[in-house]
Amino acid sequence: MSEGFFEAIEELERMTREPSDVLEEMNDKLSSRELQLVLVYFSQEGRDSWSDCDVGDVVDLLVDMDCVGLKPGFSMIEKVISMYWEMDKREGAFVFVKEVLSRGISYEDDGEGQKGGPAGYLAWKMMVEGNYGDAIRLVIDLRESGLKPEIYSYLMAMTAIVKELNEFAKALWKLKGFAWSGLVAELDTENIELIEKYQSDLLGDGIKLSNWAIQEGSSSINGLVHERLLAMYICAGHGLGAERQLWEMKLAGKEADGDLYDIVLAICASRKETSAILRLLSRLEVSSSLRRRKILSWLLRVYIKGGHIGDAAETVVKMLDLGLYPKYLDRAAVLQELRKRIHQPGNIRIYIDLCKRLYDASLIGPCLLYLYMKKYKLWVIRML
Repeated sequence: MSEGFFEAIEELERMTREPSDVLEEMNDKLSSRELQLVLVYFSQEGRDSWSDCDVGDVVDLLVDMDCVGLKPGFSMIEKVISMYWEMDKREGAFVFVKEVLSRGISYEDDGEGQKGGPAGYLAWKMMVEGNYGDAIRLVIDLRESGLKPEIYSYLMAMTAIVKELNEFAKALWKLKGFAWSGLVAELDTENIELIEKYQSDLLGDGIKLSNWAIQEGSSSINGLVHERLLAMYICAGHGLGAERQLWEMKLAGKEADGDLYDIVLAICASRKETSAILRLLSRLEVSSSLRRRKILSWLLRVYIKGGHIGDAAETVVKMLDLGLYPKYLDRAAVLQELRKRIHQPGNIRIYIDLCKRLYDASLIGPCLLYLYMKKYKLWVIRML
């Protein structure tokens, strides 16, 4: 390193003059590499004398580098944000990001930066600490203030929405568990409406971010956008919205994993969304026998758990039609639930038909069906 490099470091350490004045004076004495190293040196974690500076001074240095034809690497931007963040100067980190965007400071992808851009990196820092809501609002507020965050920041904010919806769903599930066990009161209509509104607001933010990403980015990110929307709808338990994103991903050239189709199928089945179920089951035609059995077994258990016993019986029959044998516990659960509800309209016929099909498939022995007619004090018994 030249003598000018160490002289510049010493001058900046004393902080008796404006940093931009020092660098302007040293411009002729420092090489391009040395000028970059000076800025990196003062953006490292723990440089207390530098962190006491106004954000504007740091931004001015970046502008000065740009003026002399130098572009800071993105890792340098990361270091400055980290410095403010890790020294509990969160507002400084936000102001710095805002200044970088508003002044249009350019930077190079040096391969060391990991989070795509200043807004995305700060959103990521917030997410690491579990501040998902702050990460979402950061990116949306920047965009709605007239600035233009990098495309990656939209994806990062959408990821934050997925995490927030997931955490909210887990908390809601625990609350329902406490209610079922009698530890707390059941959710009333007002609370249910508040829950639905919170989820709806988050989904609305996700759609807004996805629109910006698609409008401002290239078609290559469309699959990533719809993948995040899919995760949002799954976490919120919105079957139809999730199903649409499965097809959108397919159109974008990013095929979703088969397990995701099964999860969406389960959500739709729990809500009796028949048309969506039929569309999702169309995959059976091109699925292997093992895969068919897995899909239909998954559907069968959802119907049993949701109390849709007629649909569960139809699913057992469909499996038998395809030469697939439901597991013993699954078919036993369907028969047991039908027996409990045998007096409900139509259930006797469903029960008899299902017993016949199971007997024909050698999955049960002969059945003895009996009915007591109280008026006539008469038992009617029939062998199936």
